Amino acid sequence: MTNRAARMETAEISDTELDNVSGGLAAGGAGCLYLDTPLGTVGGDLLAVASPQGLTAGASLHATTV
Repeated sequence: MTNRAARMETAEISDTELDNVSGGLAAGGAGCLYLDTPLGTVGGDLLAVASPQGLTAGASLHATTV
């Protein structure tokens, strides 16, 4: 019986090299707030992500009535 799986070579890389391969470092945050009223529900969401490549931010507002 022969092993037909492809051979794979491995190598060690530093944390800095791994950050470059995996897309780098980033930090983010998110939050939401919902308010129930007798007439319906109002909600909002916020999102922000920062990385060496730039800043991304978003917001949304949701409203439903009874």
